[in-house]
Amino acid sequence: MDYRYGMVEGNLLINNPNKTQDTGTYQCVATNPFGTIVSREAKLQFAYLENFKTRTRSTVSVRQGQGMVLLCGPPPHSGELTYAWIFNEYPTFVHQDNRRFVSQETGNLYIAKVEASDVGNYTCVVTNTVTNSRVLGPPTPLILRNDGVMGEYEPKIEVQFPETVPSAKGTTVKLECFALGNPVPTISWRRADGKQIPRKARRHRSSGLLEIPNFQQEDAGLYECVAENVRGKNVARGQLTFYAQPNWIQKIGDAHIEDSVVGECRASGRPKPSYRWLKDGEPLLPQGRVQLEQGSLTITNVSLLDAGMYQCVAENRHGIIFASAELSVIAVSPDFSKTLLKKLTLVKVGGEVIIECKPKASPRPTYSWKKGKDILRENERITVLDDGSLRIVNVTKSDAGSYTCVATNHFGTASSTGSLVVKDPTRVMVSPFSMDVTVGESIVLPCQVSHDHSLDIMFTWSFNGHLIDFEKDGDHFERVGGDSAGDLMIRSIQLKHAGKYVCMVQTSVDKLSAAADLIVRGPPGPPEAVTIDEITDTTAQLSWRPGADNHSPITMYVVQARTPFSVGWQAVSTVPEIIDGRTFTATVVGLNPWVEYEFRVVAANLIGIGEPSRPSEKRRTEEALPEVTPANVSGGGGSKSELVITWETVPEELQNGGGFGYVVAFRPFGTVSWMQTVVASPDAARYVFRNETLPPFSPYEVKVGVYNNKGEGSFSPVTVVYSAEEEPTRAPTTVLARSLSASDVEVSWDPPRENQHKGRIQGYEVRCWRHDEKEENAKRIRTVGNQTSAKVTNLRGNALYHLAVRAYNTAGTGPSSATVNVTTKKPPPSQPPGNIIWNSSDSKIILNWDQVKALDNESEVRGYKVLYRWNRQSSTSVIETNKTSVELSLPFDEDYIIEIKPFSDGGDGSSSEQIRIPKISNAYARGSGSSTSNACTLSAISTIMISLTARSSL
Repeated sequence: MDYRYGMVEGNLLINNPNKTQDTGTYQCVATNPFGTIVSREAKLQFAYLENFKTRTRSTVSVRQGQGMVLLCGPPPHSGELTYAWIFNEYPTFVHQDNRRFVSQETGNLYIAKVEASDVGNYTCVVTNTVTNSRVLGPPTPLILRNDGVMGEYEPKIEVQFPETVPSAKGTTVKLECFALGNPVPTISWRRADGKQIPRKARRHRSSGLLEIPNFQQEDAGLYECVAENVRGKNVARGQLTFYAQPNWIQKIGDAHIEDSVVGECRASGRPKPSYRWLKDGEPLLPQGRVQLEQGSLTITNVSLLDAGMYQCVAENRHGIIFASAELSVIAVSPDFSKTLLKKLTLVKVGGEVIIECKPKASPRPTYSWKKGKDILRENERITVLDDGSLRIVNVTKSDAGSYTCVATNHFGTASSTGSLVVKDPTRVMVSPFSMDVTVGESIVLPCQVSHDHSLDIMFTWSFNGHLIDFEKDGDHFERVGGDSAGDLMIRSIQLKHAGKYVCMVQTSVDKLSAAADLIVRGPPGPPEAVTIDEITDTTAQLSWRPGADNHSPITMYVVQARTPFSVGWQAVSTVPEIIDGRTFTATVVGLNPWVEYEFRVVAANLIGIGEPSRPSEKRRTEEALPEVTPANVSGGGGSKSELVITWETVPEELQNGGGFGYVVAFRPFGTVSWMQTVVASPDAARYVFRNETLPPFSPYEVKVGVYNNKGEGSFSPVTVVYSAEEEPTRAPTTVLARSLSASDVEVSWDPPRENQHKGRIQGYEVRCWRHDEKEENAKRIRTVGNQTSAKVTNLRGNALYHLAVRAYNTAGTGPSSATVNVTTKKPPPSQPPGNIIWNSSDSKIILNWDQVKALDNESEVRGYKVLYRWNRQSSTSVIETNKTSVELSLPFDEDYIIEIKPFSDGGDGSSSEQIRIPKISNAYARGSGSSTSNACTLSAISTIMISLTARSSL
């Protein structure tokens, strides 16, 4: 200390500070009886601003419309500066707008496009914001050149921010951007990652300055400044990176300890802070009991010398922070009240045992041991560890007994006693042994031991380092054996069960294990990397790599193929025909040209056939001449003057190439020259040749060939097809119609005379329509061949119908006959017979019913039909009568079903309900009933007789 320095409650006061003597780094050190801590560092700098060295500057001469930069060149200085420019005389300062810009980074003045009003003197004004001092540079004259005006040109960015701009958290980031150009460019800002510019950002000086206050992590990214005018645009880019000084997340705290201490401090920051520790102001280094890891401090076996002031220091290149805490050590005499020696320790003969001794004590005590009442001496088998525990190796039966640990420090002595019991060791008598098995087999891996029967024993098994869960994997694994056996049964072995199996045996004093390897032989794994090396129109050269043989050599490979036209995968022919297990290439033969194929390979060994490989890439075979001709070539029919030829299309997989089509050839039967035409569509199945001179129903020889991009193929066999017929030219004659019932009409006609018409007749078409219907909606009935009558059914009763007949063939229908009219009969009675009564007398049954009366619009009743059948038969017999009664004789032991309905000229009327006549139980029984009763039992005979009684009328 000298007269210039003073201390005021820890603050350092510097009188008459001197730049040369006092510039530097300062740190405060605070000390009291508990220790010492240091403050963070403080840097002392002196701000200043010198005068400009030069007195004059050269004149700047520019064209009107040209861009211009005037350099400031600030003098030597320390501290932050601000810049402005005087135009001609003070206090006229240059006004910044979209045409003029003063950079606060360099102090330079930029004019995007010089105008006549810009001519004059310019002076740079530099201000130190710390000292508030100001200096003026020498004036720079600006004049216009007289050699013309500058033309338009695209923007040129002269002021741009650096490629990388490190930005601290919470600060205000300023980015400058200005361009020269004619016309004056406009400035805009954007983010290259597509995100929006933060809403908090502000734009100044016609967007030449982008200001982002309170900078955060999400504001970091690639920013772009775009300068644009009618002549073009230019872009400047820069990356804003985020950094943050360290900030405490977790500080260390004061601690009062007895044995060991763990202190931890954590800080945030970008980049991630590093840590160091100080004890009483001096660096703390890791050694012995002191461990340092990042922000964690661990001291074991604490002594009084460890007491003091500790500081955790977190720092990155942007800052440093300190956290302080006091560590005080508590003095405690040895105490076993909470950490007594284990009362009973078990160990096996030949084993090793550690008896722990951990009393509560501070500072750390010294240890001694007794066996019984005798002091225990250390030797090659018996040692006392640093933490006071007793270690005995190669234990013998004589080591059994009681042991006492004695702990002593400056503040007292304490002891604790426990017993050591020595047991016989566990030994494996039958170990599991390595085996080779085949998929699907079941085996038992033995694991049998001898052990001290006073101890509980536990068996566990592991497979490839993982414990076997017998509940979860019970389908394959099961533990079998008695108390001293832990055999493992593996059922239905799969390939996945191959590996290392370890039997682990454990008692309370020892544990041991025995291992075995299981090799599982199975069908091969899938071949790999199936590749089409070369492909032609009918062959493909394949290669592949063998997959796993699963411990059984591969004996053969099979190649399979799939196309868009096949049903799944199909085996294909190869050269060689049989591919042995040492061959990894083959040629597939017999492929169809111009078909897309993919291939896979299946391997086999003596155990079975493996999984197929992954499919190869899809490849199309090369084109070839078509070989398959159309099938079922035929034809015929069509309209007048047409020859219709049809065929079945050739499937796409047999077309052998692109540009597939058909060649249709035909000629009149018995001639020599063929006429040919090309049908270019591969989906075409029909061709129609039209010619007015074509004779009707004439035979033609026809054949259909094929072609594709490679050329023409062969033709199908020749077949005979007839040209279209001519429709009949004459109408049938003598058309007659008569009503058969209320719903049926019969119509008949005479065919046209053969010498009076043209066109083959294949049959006749009858048209029938009701008087109130249109003829185009007529019902149509067709006959075949020479049939000259037809029955029209399902008509309406008591209705007038019109009928006409015309002949037809494959060419169409001929002219219509004259129309004839017919009226259907009235509908039959709609009322069924009622009040049906039956009576039995001896072996006869007598049925009676009420007469049915027809309505005015119904046909008169002409009689009745009695329908009867055995209950177990489906065929029905019918008897007609013009009376309202009938007499029957029934066979033995049969039930009868009977119905009655009226009939008339209009047809059959409505039927009564079914009447069931029960079988007759004896030949002389009598009974009666009605249509609503079936309670009578009747006798039966082997015949039926119906007696009809004549009546004059109904």
